[in-house]
Amino acid sequence: MEHITLLLAIVIVTALVFDFTNGFHDTANAMATTISTGALKPKTAVAMSAVLNLVGAFLSVEVAKTISGGIINEDGLKTEVIFAALVGAILWNLLTWLVGLPSSSSHALFGGLIGAAVMSMGWSSVNGGTVVTKVLLPAVAAPIVAGLAAMLATRLTYRISRKTDQRATAKGYRAGQIASAGLVSLAHGTNDAQKTMGIITLALITGGVIAPDADPPLWVIVSAGIAIALGTYLGGWRIIRTMGKGLTDLQPQQGFAAQTSAATVILASSHLGFSLSTTQSCSGAVMGSGLGRKGGVVRWSTANRMFVAWGLTLPAAGLVGAGAEFLTKQGPWGIGLTAALLVAGSAVIWKLSRRNSIDHRNVTDDEVGTPAAAEEPAGVVTTAIAAVTPPPAGTLTTEESAAAAEVKATIPAPAPADPARPAGATL
Repeated sequence: MEHITLLLAIVIVTALVFDFTNGFHDTANAMATTISTGALKPKTAVAMSAVLNLVGAFLSVEVAKTISGGIINEDGLKTEVIFAALVGAILWNLLTWLVGLPSSSSHALFGGLIGAAVMSMGWSSVNGGTVVTKVLLPAVAAPIVAGLAAMLATRLTYRISRKTDQRATAKGYRAGQIASAGLVSLAHGTNDAQKTMGIITLALITGGVIAPDADPPLWVIVSAGIAIALGTYLGGWRIIRTMGKGLTDLQPQQGFAAQTSAATVILASSHLGFSLSTTQSCSGAVMGSGLGRKGGVVRWSTANRMFVAWGLTLPAAGLVGAGAEFLTKQGPWGIGLTAALLVAGSAVIWKLSRRNSIDHRNVTDDEVGTPAAAEEPAGVVTTAIAAVTPPPAGTLTTEESAAAAEVKATIPAPAPADPARPAGATL
């Protein structure tokens, strides 16, 4: 710690700020479905998620090693490059939070890091093979795998419970949701807190504080865990609304299936050192659970906005990171200007967010401007899945409900009872 310079200290603080934004940006991954189905109250849910994110930060360092010694070549890497990368990641995180889109904090960090490194040292500074195998391929595979698993799990849960009392079943699945939400929070802390550990470790290596290929020091693990836990506790209420209400209307069975599937994918990837996006995994699982229930509708207008944000994250954060690195290369005044622009940009985004405040009091309200599930026209995928999926026990499709209403309308109402005739008397 005695060799840490002022610039390195600024980078460490900025990395912890990114970790904080990662926490409130990704709270929805674990708790959106739990809150939307009423399994937990909003404040209780985010407090539970914060504690488990902190615990998860201590479970593994494999993803941190991928970031600190895999994506970028360490030779010739300067500390200000990492600072520029964090500027790009933080601003993209805040911008997508402002519009309520669950984009990937991980890809924002990778995009900023790649953009800043290329601006500083050229394309040779990026390990393309590592980026493809441990970033891009998991980014494509994770939401698909989680979505398919959630869809199948949703079908299975409804099939198992088709002959049981629906109210009792819903209560049981709400309890299961609490456990599965805890597992997602643990997985998020294991995967995402390590990204900040990795970036701080990379900064310490470039500053000559620790040796190359070293594991993250204990104080780095602790500080990263605390930062992501604090961010999680504040709750990214805008994104929680999108995940819990904007994609589909979830029942407890679907919430349980989505969270369990996402947690399995995230924990497996963390064990293998794949730095996948927990946001994409959880979003894919929510959409899969929507497709898994007969009559369920995925709001593809919201999903399409998410897909666009996912595709833009790496290049957008990369461009901002490259621009920030262009400034930091100019010397101390450039570093100071970059820091000032980061603070100013963050303040503007926060000011804009106050125009339409969302917190624990209104997070479960319907999203303004989002049509209800019954009003959203079913897309091709939803229609195809619904055609081959049996309805859950005790539920009717829209067509069946309409047919039942028509039949009921043809049945004459019973004649009013004659108060003068004793009960049971015949004509």
